[in-house]
Amino acid sequence: MSTLALRTRRVAEIAALHADEVDREGRFPAEAVAALKAERLLGIQIPMQFGGESAGMSDIAEVCFALGQVCTAAAMVFAMHQIKVASLVTHGLDSDWHCSLMARIAEEQLLVASSTTEAGIGGDLRNSLCAVEADGEVFSLTKEASVISYGAHADLILATARRNPQAPTSDQVLVALMQDQITLTMTSRWDTLGMRGTCSDGFLLVARDVPLVQVLQKPFAEIAAQSMLASSHLLWSSVWFGIASFAVDRARAYVQGEARKKPGSVPPGALRLAEAANELQAMKGTVIAGLKRFEMAQGNVDDLSSIGFAVMLNNVKTTVSAMAVDIVQRALGIVGLAGYKNGTPFSLGRALRDVMSAPLMISNDRILANTANLLLVQKGGSQLMSA
Repeated sequence: MSTLALRTRRVAEIAALHADEVDREGRFPAEAVAALKAERLLGIQIPMQFGGESAGMSDIAEVCFALGQVCTAAAMVFAMHQIKVASLVTHGLDSDWHCSLMARIAEEQLLVASSTTEAGIGGDLRNSLCAVEADGEVFSLTKEASVISYGAHADLILATARRNPQAPTSDQVLVALMQDQITLTMTSRWDTLGMRGTCSDGFLLVARDVPLVQVLQKPFAEIAAQSMLASSHLLWSSVWFGIASFAVDRARAYVQGEARKKPGSVPPGALRLAEAANELQAMKGTVIAGLKRFEMAQGNVDDLSSIGFAVMLNNVKTTVSAMAVDIVQRALGIVGLAGYKNGTPFSLGRALRDVMSAPLMISNDRILANTANLLLVQKGGSQLMSA
């Protein structure tokens, strides 16, 4: 077993101990995040020259999958952190300040949060109402953030905003805001069906006298297309695969137990289990294919920005999120009341509630509408072994 796998397993063991409590109380998975820091997993994506491990997306996806099997909140916090780190790694290398920030993330195991959603834009992360208001070498920013996942627990937040007050809503930049440079006033509580431990409360975010060097100069449109959307869809999908795998494991244990009670007979749920396992395998193949396609495209800006690449990523997200919900529901049908009840060895309530968020995290309808527009201009023709 690799060093990364061993470290991940130790974190997963701690996360599993507190998962039910995190869900029940809707609290931040503090123990799991402390373990991630202790195992120095928050900085694995940072390039080696800045003290990280230069981990690839597949390595990070493996951690997301392992945590997704035991505590979805911890898995999603880790995934969202790494999504933001991907933006820094991909687009911050030409900025001395952002390079020093990457070194700090690796050394101090800083937790990075995201503020891309905003009141008044309907969940469209590619538009902002707030703006960077420069004054000499510093800037101010006021943002009505409808959601900042684990914002109150983060060491820094990467936030989107218009480039300046005169810029159109689509002319956005990404700014790094350290915890001591901002004030967060809670405007809404995260009281939800599932994913309760992500603590995705709403805040009024106010930053004053922040050095302008903390603004990434590349347009956010490029950051989103070349790193953020890809890492979001692939890492979230890895978390959902973890949830689905957990559910199938519980269904398998249940059916095996039924088989032991009546040797020589096939339990009624065995056929349904075979169907769920088949769908889980297809789901895994979709995630792996997406990861391989992404890693093949690394360093090729034209490929990363192509219509075909965007369609592929959209398809991974919509396909995997829908499959995850279906697989968990199938597993619940196999286990029956033993899965519906809390506190049994086959309980699936938390998994079902958490996985129901999958089609909603960037709405599948919104993504499918985007894919439909892309298909109107995409050229046809491909090969069996090409994306």
